[in-house]
Amino acid sequence: MSFGQPPHILVVGGGYVGMYTALRLQRRLRQGEATVTVVEPNSYMTYQPFLPEAAAGNLEPRHVVVPLRRVLNGCRVVSGSVTGINHAQRVAHIAPNQGAPHELRYDVLVGCPGSVARTLPIPGLAELGIGFKSVAEAIHIRNKVIERMDAAASSTDPQLRRRALTFVFIGGGFAGIEAIAELEDMARDACKFYPELSPSDMRWVMVEASGRVLPEVSPAMGLYTLKQLEHRGIEMKINTRVKSLVDGHVVLDSGEEFDAETIIWTAGVKAHPLLANTDLPLDDRGRIKATAFLQVDGVEQAWTAGDCAAVPDLTKGEGSTTGPSAQHAVRQAKVLADNILADLRGEPIAPYEHKYAGSVASLGLHKGVADVYGMKLRGWPAWLMHRTYHLSRVPTFNRKARVLADWTLSLFFRREIVSLGAFADPRASFREAASPPATPTPAAQVSAAPEPVLSGKPAGRAETNASSGPARKSPAPARTVGPAKASGGTSVA
Repeated sequence: MSFGQPPHILVVGGGYVGMYTALRLQRRLRQGEATVTVVEPNSYMTYQPFLPEAAAGNLEPRHVVVPLRRVLNGCRVVSGSVTGINHAQRVAHIAPNQGAPHELRYDVLVGCPGSVARTLPIPGLAELGIGFKSVAEAIHIRNKVIERMDAAASSTDPQLRRRALTFVFIGGGFAGIEAIAELEDMARDACKFYPELSPSDMRWVMVEASGRVLPEVSPAMGLYTLKQLEHRGIEMKINTRVKSLVDGHVVLDSGEEFDAETIIWTAGVKAHPLLANTDLPLDDRGRIKATAFLQVDGVEQAWTAGDCAAVPDLTKGEGSTTGPSAQHAVRQAKVLADNILADLRGEPIAPYEHKYAGSVASLGLHKGVADVYGMKLRGWPAWLMHRTYHLSRVPTFNRKARVLADWTLSLFFRREIVSLGAFADPRASFREAASPPATPTPAAQVSAAPEPVLSGKPAGRAETNASSGPARKSPAPARTVGPAKASGGTSVA
């Protein structure tokens, strides 16, 4: 540590672990005891369990994120990415969102960059797939579902309608099940405003490679979820893998083939690729090796937790690690912050030990499943428990109040059914208006060349002056359309 200077704590990542750890340190550090810097590409932390409800229109998107600078007003927040870490030299390489890369020196490292989507080399996936880990992705999917309903309702082509109204979700964990359940529920409700459509016109497909969905709950609750979704008309393809998605043509290993324009990938996560550019010890899954005290194994002044860390699960057998869930991340952050403070003060540190309490999942409005401490709930009670639990976990009283207000208003008003897909490229209309007129085609130039200039006006323009002879018209000039603009100002991915 720098002589005469308070230790500098660097928190890599502003997700669950990063934000909660920095928040607890901010509240409990004594004056001048240490400084804290948080490096995160986004200016906010996303409460991911609320993404399905934001996608379905039950929650305002801004209410499922927590602005870091507002919450961490006692810390320095750097908007950028950590591209590499040399912990032996106590140096992190920073790439700010704007500006030149630079080095940032620190004394204590908290490595919690989280995870990214775990993908497979399926042809067409990179070109067409949409993840479900951010607010932007959730709102984009909502916009696309409604925009595809608009397109189908405005067309008489049965093949186009069928393709537009086919929605494929790959991965039957919590993210996939809640996403398909909430969006199907939203689209079913929206059909009331589309006289040309009925819920039976839509095709919702869930593809899961394993033999069950929701592996986090008991087999009985997983089977109940499966039957409930099938009862709603959702095709649950279990023990099935996707072979190809080229040009939206879905090919399954069962031999079934069909077309779809919307493909959502929710098949798990993997540790952040940043970890490969560090000198920290990693396990065979690319996660940071950690001790039960949330220290990086064998490394001084380095701590870790969350999805990117292989934290021993003391409630299970040897070799078990805690799962990548918000439940563990939030609790680990508390222990992590307390251990850092204890280490700075020369006090003993404590191990992380938490027995998994269970799981709750929403299956749409007033529908859900819950398996908590052996208590199994279904339907409305499970849905209420889901909302109550996550309302208690979303950080800050400000966000709790806003979320509760959204839910209260939804009791009296229907969900808004509108696509704001143009948000994907908001400058498209302006680019079109500002672009110079297109150069006439050669054919147009040839037809316009013999025309004389009449009454001081360019040749080829319609003329109604009686002294000018009969009116003449030239071909209308072509319009220049912005590259990402689709019909009606809606960007279609």
